[in-house]
Parts: sequence; structure tokens; C-alpha cells
Amino acid sequence: QVQLVESGGGLVQPGGSLRLACAASGSIFGINAMGWYRQAPGKQRELVASIISGGSTNYADSVKGRFTISRDNAKNTVNLQMNSLKPEDTAVYYCNFYSLVRRRDYWGQGTQVTASS
Repeated sequence: QVQLVESGGGLVQPGGSLRLACAASGSIFGINAMGWYRQAPGKQRELVASIISGGSTNYADSVKGRFTISRDNAKNTVNLQMNSLKPEDTAVYYCNFYSLVRRRDYWGQGTQVTASS
């Protein structure tokens, strides 16, 4: 099992910045991917950004150039730096851990991000 604990999030004015952090613990081994998804009211959960243990990253087109994902493999943590936030970024953000060995996902509890004046 893998447990994920998220921190960060909150309310920020449009154009502002927030940083999300997620720490993974438990049975972590092999190649894996960590990332962030988000779900706005009435919408499906969507990928925001992901990073595999080797360092390759993937971003949703809507956040490219504004968000940066990073990870510390030694600490099993992943961060998401969100700049130039827009009202459409408002959603619950979920930390995700995908084990390529087990071929399964693990999810954090979610943290609210609101960009509003």
C-alpha cells in the first residue's frame, strides 16, 4: 500500500501563486509516476502534470508555462508550483501515485485550490 499526504492549496487572487506538496509513504519500489489531477464541480477529473521517477514530465496544455512539477525521489515527494493562476484553475487537486510494477493508482484526499477575486 501507498499513502499520500497533501499540503498547500487555498484561496488566491487571479494572477497569484500557490504551491502544492505531496508526500508518499509505504511500499514504494520500482518505476513509478507521481502527479497531480484536478476536478472542478461538474467536470471529470483531469491530469494537470505528472513526473516519472526518471524525471520526465508531462503537462496539460492548459497549464504549460504556468505550472511546474518537481519531485524528490529520496524523500518520495512531489511538488506543484502554480503561477499566474486563473479562475478556471479552481478545483480540488489530487495527488496521484502510479506504480508501474503493480499497475495501480493511489490517491491523496484532495486539496481545494481557488483562484478568485
